Amino acid sequence: MLYLKNSDRSIKHIIIGPIIYSLIIPLVITDVWVEIYHRISFPLYKIPYIRRGDYIKIDRHKLAYLNFLQKINCVYCGYANGAVNYWVKIAGDTERYWCGIQHQKSKNFHAPRHHKDFAKYGDEKDFDKKYKS
Repeated sequence: MLYLKNSDRSIKHIIIGPIIYSLIIPLVITDVWVEIYHRISFPLYKIPYIRRGDYIKIDRHKLAYLNFLQKINCVYCGYANGAVNYWVKIAGDTERYWCGIQHQKSKNFHAPRHHKDFAKYGDEKDFDKKYKS
């Protein structure tokens, strides 16, 4: 929000704004597709349903001290970041169901948090213990 006080930064934001906001198209398309997948696949495989409202929260636009543009930006970011976080949870639960094996450790790879309970990479006994019954 400080960008409004710096005219050089404001010009950069005005130029890049249409590119940022154009992401709403793939975001909505992906959101609809992921939701269809979630509602069909999870019940079939008996994976617990994930509550959308636990991940997408749009409330900052209600703050009286924000101007109109800041409120629009807050709605956009609340939706976009919440939706992506929701998709990560859906993808993670899907991954846990189908292939709950950690990746091989490497220096620059940032493993997702949900991998912590997965079977260790290359550890057949850990895999069998967690996934073969």
